[in-house]
Amino acid sequence: MNKIIIISNTSWSIYNFRLNLAKAFINNGYEVQIVAPKDGYTNKLNQKFNVYDVDIDSNGINPLKDLKTIFQIYKIYKKLKPDIVLNFTIKPNIYSSLVCRCLQIPCISNVTGLGTIFIKQNFITKIAKFLYKIALKKNKTVFFQNEDDKKLFLQYNLIGQKSNIDVLPGSGVDLDKFKPIIKVDNGEFIFLFVGRLIKDKGITELIEASLILRKKYKNFKIWLLGKLEVQNNTVISQSELDNWLTNDFIEYLGATDNVADIISKSDCVVLPSYREGTPRCLLEAAAMEKPIITTNTIGCKDVVDDGINGLLCEVKNVKDLAQKMETMLNSSIKQRRLWGGVGRQKIIQKYDEKFVIDRYLLAVKAKNSEVDYEG
Repeated sequence: MNKIIIISNTSWSIYNFRLNLAKAFINNGYEVQIVAPKDGYTNKLNQKFNVYDVDIDSNGINPLKDLKTIFQIYKIYKKLKPDIVLNFTIKPNIYSSLVCRCLQIPCISNVTGLGTIFIKQNFITKIAKFLYKIALKKNKTVFFQNEDDKKLFLQYNLIGQKSNIDVLPGSGVDLDKFKPIIKVDNGEFIFLFVGRLIKDKGITELIEASLILRKKYKNFKIWLLGKLEVQNNTVISQSELDNWLTNDFIEYLGATDNVADIISKSDCVVLPSYREGTPRCLLEAAAMEKPIITTNTIGCKDVVDDGINGLLCEVKNVKDLAQKMETMLNSSIKQRRLWGGVGRQKIIQKYDEKFVIDRYLLAVKAKNSEVDYEG
């Protein structure tokens, strides 16, 4: 195989999470093309790859828009004639897989997380399950980022028995980029949230917990790092954010390409998410030897061993989250460094980005690349 297409719902996600994977394929003699909606990262990707724009409404349920997306993908694949396609995020997993099945192109999908539609369990969830079942049936390989999501897909019979199913250690971490930097203790404790500002990440619970904690302690701050204006049904509004920021200990840092620099200036990374694939921000925090507070839920609990490299709290439980934040705030520097050191060792052993890249190279090179497209 010579030509590979990588498709995702944003150019931003490819640049931040899949860039080293794309470079690895180029270094191994493959031609890589990118298919993703235009955004602020398209020009950066264009410096190394050809990027083909496609209109993907990540959270919309307009069938006409989605049919337009499928047709755009079809035209691009028909023109480029790739040898294999790598799908990332929900709609590319479904729609790109359908196009690949139609054009008899082998493809690999990566279920990076099941998102809001699987958290809510409503009519849209049923539609998503139905589409997944049709789309992934002929995939060459389906990668999951945790065992729970894999078991769920098997339980609901969403994956064809001929699919090669495997679990990856998330999207992996670049251990050369995310490495320990000791924060100078200035008496001010920084809790850092990294992620899109959406309610499913537990950010509302974080704010409420911090307000409880503030009644007893004045020596900490909450930093919020991530995109505000995103396509998601649970997105935080500007007015909600503005209201939070009336508290002088809560700061919004916006978005950045240099996440490592912000993590290095924090004392603890907090992600009270409702459900994840394998959260990249927790992998990066652990790689930088930061202790973590996160929820005892799918995806998050895979990264954190309670009391070993961080603390787990109950999902949507503000009081429990506040208690865990208080425990972290009152822990000694020695204890936090111990947790952080254990966390980095776990990342080195299990979540090194090189593991993910090697698995993809093996999957693409696999001799059993011929896929039965009948039926």
